[in-house]
Amino acid sequence: MAQLSMEEARALAERALRKAGAREAMAASTAQALVRAEAQGLASHGLTRVPQYATHLRNGRADGLAVAVVARQKGAALLIDAKHGLAFPACDLAIGNAIATARTLGVCFVGITNSHHCGVLVDHLRAVTDAGMIGLGFANSPSAMPAAGGKHPIFGTNPVAAAFPRRNNAPLMIDLSLSEVARGKVMVAAKEGKPIPLGWALDRDGNPTTDAKAALEGSMLPLGAVSSPKGSMLALMVELLVTAVIGAQFGFEASSFFVDEGNVPRLGQAFLVIDPGALAGSDAYYDRIEILIAEMLSDEGVRLAGARRTGLERRADESGLTIPDALKNQLDMLAA
Repeated sequence: MAQLSMEEARALAERALRKAGAREAMAASTAQALVRAEAQGLASHGLTRVPQYATHLRNGRADGLAVAVVARQKGAALLIDAKHGLAFPACDLAIGNAIATARTLGVCFVGITNSHHCGVLVDHLRAVTDAGMIGLGFANSPSAMPAAGGKHPIFGTNPVAAAFPRRNNAPLMIDLSLSEVARGKVMVAAKEGKPIPLGWALDRDGNPTTDAKAALEGSMLPLGAVSSPKGSMLALMVELLVTAVIGAQFGFEASSFFVDEGNVPRLGQAFLVIDPGALAGSDAYYDRIEILIAEMLSDEGVRLAGARRTGLERRADESGLTIPDALKNQLDMLAA
């Protein structure tokens, strides 16, 4: 295993992305997000994504020179065009504008079209909680899950996220995929030649499988699919919210991220930012959230949303990151 400081990892990832064709700001924003994911123990959304993004930059699935712009604004509704670049600079632009708009109008809904994979969705909401506001996030991805009762992939794993600030403590950070597990976990298992638990995925013929590679060629099972269609219904809601509403491409229209060749994904993300001061008032909000958290923590064993990730990131800031030697060698080659 290879040991890297956070700064060494960030610089290495940034050099690899720059070599693949990303402009400086895009490479920096993306590298920072991937290293943060790695630090939180989310290897499936961490440095293992650098080779994937680099390949997409080189073969035209992502435009490394793209500069995201505000394409449209009407009141508290904004549309960001990512211009087919990597998603992170577009998300930065979206969140910055959403915070500014919510300060004035109390709320802002911002959509991003013509985008790419956006990494750990809830991390984009950190700036929102720093501003004392509440953030919700939604995203689609290339098709990986069937509709309720179906067999072929239509929806992406379509994550949802929420972040709630606290007065003198770390915010509550909620992030979940609407598949039984994030597809990135299957990707990691396939790379390592490990099986996956039954109930995570189907093979290309619609049969349950424990073979990670067969799962990547098949489909993921929606959250709770064994007993309920609820996960599939939630995925449908997110799919419509980030595509039909903002003009992005459906998941089944986008080629998989796990193949080198394919189309420009043109996916969508959306964020809702709310100023609690515009409603019950900031003091009332902060008082009420602490009452709820105190009640939750009155039961031994309750862990607050985001606490584990925050703890791991703090530890990584102090002691650095440990990644497989094969990944370190791959990053070195890409950055050379």
